[in-house]
Amino acid sequence: MIRYFLAATFILISFHLRAQIEQEGGIDESKLYASTKQVNQFFKRFNGEEDQGGNRYYEKDKDFRDADLRKKYISILFDEDNGGISKTAKKQFINDVIDKKNPKFLDFHNEGWFAEVNAVFNRNGKEENVILFFKIEKQGLGYAWMLDKVSANYYKPMFKKDSGANRAFIHPMSHELDFMNLHKAFNNQQAMDYTSDNFSPDYLSLFLYDLAKKQLTFKTVKSVKFHFFQCEGWYFSITEFNRPGYNTGWLISDLTPITNQDVPALKAYIYDQK
Repeated sequence: MIRYFLAATFILISFHLRAQIEQEGGIDESKLYASTKQVNQFFKRFNGEEDQGGNRYYEKDKDFRDADLRKKYISILFDEDNGGISKTAKKQFINDVIDKKNPKFLDFHNEGWFAEVNAVFNRNGKEENVILFFKIEKQGLGYAWMLDKVSANYYKPMFKKDSGANRAFIHPMSHELDFMNLHKAFNNQQAMDYTSDNFSPDYLSLFLYDLAKKQLTFKTVKSVKFHFFQCEGWYFSITEFNRPGYNTGWLISDLTPITNQDVPALKAYIYDQK
């Protein structure tokens, strides 16, 4: 059941990303602004690995990863309707990633990026949103999207913990009583009160258990976005925009400068583990 779900989810993600860029005779500047229809195309444009007509560049081609081409491409890979990304941040980001002494590129097969899939499940006759996080991993002779983390609002009430004076505890001398007071503790208080301050619930295990018990039924994917940490000093995400005009397709929807120390906290926020 779990393998079927993962396979079905991967197919739906692939279906969501589908689209072929149309090739036409001749190259003109307007083709530069064609919609970035595929995530793979976003990678190629960001890295400067295709020309303005969408034709692939290879390492031996003189314009492969050309800084000037990358500057043009990356400048149109932003959601122009997003006022939260300043022109200054865009300029700093572009200049940093195309810097000739230390250019930054995206690698599909490397760590440092992951997918966030907003999916809908049926649970006891009610629709529930579940956020699934996938990462690319090497599997056999190729690569596959592997389910890494889960966030679901309906799990959270199960793990509420009292704090301060209201929090229950097991007396430090309980070992002398062979822990016989556990009967009273677990019948009168939430078990969460007795967990370590460092305890963090594993929603992925609960999710897989619910799938195995057929308490969850997959329905559909609502949306997909991708988070990137591959460009040192920066975090950005990409989202698919379907609208008229050239500024469509997979575009940068969030951008922020970060330090290496910021990464764990930002990932915890994205994973809803804050």
